[in-house]
Amino acid sequence: MTRLDRRGAGLLALSLAAATLFGGALATSTSMAAAKEKPLRSVESFDAIADRGGRSAAYFTEAGKVLLHPRCINCHPAADRPLQGEASRPHVPRVQRGPGGIGVPAMRCATCHPSSNYDAVGMPGNPHWALAPAPMAWEGRSLGTICAQLKDPARNGGRSLDAVVEHMKKDSLVGWAWAPGAGREPAPGSQESFAALVEAWAQSGAACPSP
Repeated sequence: MTRLDRRGAGLLALSLAAATLFGGALATSTSMAAAKEKPLRSVESFDAIADRGGRSAAYFTEAGKVLLHPRCINCHPAADRPLQGEASRPHVPRVQRGPGGIGVPAMRCATCHPSSNYDAVGMPGNPHWALAPAPMAWEGRSLGTICAQLKDPARNGGRSLDAVVEHMKKDSLVGWAWAPGAGREPAPGSQESFAALVEAWAQSGAACPSP
């Protein structure tokens, strides 16, 4: 085998490895995301709960189907290493959070993750690709604990409750959870239905489910 042949074989191996690591077996999984979409209950479907606090907690519990989904958990890990895949396995390669959640100098997130999904090799992307701040870690925590975090400016990025709702409604990285690229299961519902539940939760007193 010539040097050129060996180089081509090496590049092919790297491409195949990237496809495997990032879910790029596209020939059989192009429709996987659409096939696994799951709706969220509407805000109106909770009208029968007369108790305001109970209804508020129920809104958050439904929204929690998104918060506890791998599309969200993977970017809200308990440690400084992101997670990936439907099983939320440790990220490969072994990148770290780094300042601002964008990786350490030698391994920035943007080195591999482009500004949009690159489905040819199954690489997810967004212009703001990064880990959530460490105080916003959700992995392994109950919905009640996450609810308390979202209400606490010291643990939600300094946001008021209204700003939390606005973040859920309009942030493009939040929205990526429903358009994660070929081969990945999207979060349940849509960004609109999720944000409506979060808004209803906030407007009804922001009660939390039991820890």
